[in-house]
Amino acid sequence: MIDYKPLSELVAIDSPSGFTEKASQYIFNYLKSLGYQPEYTNKGLVKCALGETPKLGIAAHTDTLGGIVSSVTKEGTLRISKVGGPSLNSYEGSYCRLYTLNDQIYTGTLLLDNPSIHVNKEENALRRSVYNMHIRLDEIVNNRENIAALGIRPGDFVCFETNYQELPSGFIKSKFMDNKAGCFVLFEIARRVKEMGKVFPVELLFSNYEEVGHGGSSGYADTLLELLVIDMGVVGDDCEGKETHCSICAKDASGPYDYAFRKKLVELAEQHKIPYALDIYPFYQSDGSAALRSGQDFRVGLIGPGVSASHGVERTHKLGIEATIDLCMAYIEG
Repeated sequence: MIDYKPLSELVAIDSPSGFTEKASQYIFNYLKSLGYQPEYTNKGLVKCALGETPKLGIAAHTDTLGGIVSSVTKEGTLRISKVGGPSLNSYEGSYCRLYTLNDQIYTGTLLLDNPSIHVNKEENALRRSVYNMHIRLDEIVNNRENIAALGIRPGDFVCFETNYQELPSGFIKSKFMDNKAGCFVLFEIARRVKEMGKVFPVELLFSNYEEVGHGGSSGYADTLLELLVIDMGVVGDDCEGKETHCSICAKDASGPYDYAFRKKLVELAEQHKIPYALDIYPFYQSDGSAALRSGQDFRVGLIGPGVSASHGVERTHKLGIEATIDLCMAYIEG
């Protein structure tokens, strides 16, 4: 029986790109509690060797979507700039926390401007954007001066409530299954390897800037020959992915992943009867994309549990997470 408590604890830590220190510290401490010697890179990525001279890297990203205060309106509400690509239609009405530079935390809600249906007959017809949405703070504020008195200013991070739930059916619904479910896959790999009492030439990497495009650009051991990226599998039209399966990506917007690597992953999934789907993602890039663009000379593959409603009200299933773990372990041991 897999204990999903570390997943729920990691999800509960706010960590949009650029604000990941506490989540990375949790990852560092978790790996240390298993008896490993994790380390930080200069950019804050957490890495952990499961054996000497690693040849295979397995990477997931702990950073999530979010927002940053961009300006204050004359009414005392906050405009935001998106961190990554959250779906504003899905995020509308989400509760959030705002962190100031002097460590104050305020709560609020993301709303459409003039959101009351009783006075805005166009409310349902308007296209949602950062230019007509705002954060309504749970403070008595009516102007810019009130906001300034709270110590709030542009650059402060806005972190959205996840509404994490584990259901008896095995579904886990929560914002940021992309990609904290992937981080949990790495947790479980580390735990299983330690339980086996073996060492493997593998390095685990938890990047912290994937949602903004450069998380996987650096930080790898010089000895790596392969990188297996664990990120969400797409569930949607024209995709075979399912929440209960491990998705194997053949190609995304950055181009095809390594053919021989993909072939081996498919063979292992079929050999071990691991439920999988093979897909192409037209509007998707990963830490593997960043690694290849940065000139890293290793072969890259991409897999992950299927996630429904990506960048919105996300949901996955324990079966999909466990299929991804099983495929990783089959690759490590094979």
